[in-house]
Amino acid sequence: MKDPTRRFSSKVENYERYRPEYPAAVLESLREDCGLSPNSVVADVGSGTGILSRMFLEYGCRVFGVEPNEEMRRAGERLLAGYERFESVAATAEATTLADASVDFVTAGQAFHWFDPAGARAEFGRILKPEGWVMLVWNFPKMDGSAFRADYQGMLEVYGTDFEAVKARNRSMEQRLRTFFEPHDYETRTFENQQTLDFDGLRGRLLSSSYVPDEEEPGHAEMLKELARIFTRRAENGVVHVGYDTRAYYGQLARR
Repeated sequence: MKDPTRRFSSKVENYERYRPEYPAAVLESLREDCGLSPNSVVADVGSGTGILSRMFLEYGCRVFGVEPNEEMRRAGERLLAGYERFESVAATAEATTLADASVDFVTAGQAFHWFDPAGARAEFGRILKPEGWVMLVWNFPKMDGSAFRADYQGMLEVYGTDFEAVKARNRSMEQRLRTFFEPHDYETRTFENQQTLDFDGLRGRLLSSSYVPDEEEPGHAEMLKELARIFTRRAENGVVHVGYDTRAYYGQLARR
């Protein structure tokens, strides 16, 4: 599998334009259950282009965007330049460079599966305040049985690079989360999310994915040809609806 800190370098433009955002209910859950407030300090780890960071910034929080990939980090810095309470940090989940007990929340949007769990857990425990929280969130494709989803999934299985490895990693996620938070339990919340995309949007969304071959790699042209075929067959009124289950997992870490 590709180096996690490098695998999105060629996908930055599509990532920032076409990746789905997260529902506002994610922040509402943290406010109600974990005491999130505009005064909270957040370390958004694997912050990428700043999709999740922006939500916390708009809420009023101070946010450290911790991102090891230079291209993704620069995009985040550009997109979040207007937020005075944002600070970009060139570092990893396992070595954030942040001070001991300096943040109220550690978050990771669409990123935890790339971390070394043991190293990240130790580092998160170090930078969190004693009553701090960890929140991990993903937009998972909704397997709704639709003809579009079946065709799209079949395309990924044929042309996606290391797609089977990615699926296997996702299947083991619950066990990885239990190990990460133990001996504490964690809460899980699921929210509806959706994108409505024309063909350019669907193409960009596909090309933002880590398991899609780059332009110079085998299968790239064939995959885009198949995508066009799927869109022609399944679009209604010039768009397709791409559904997601947004799942947020949050809990506290035992001090070790």
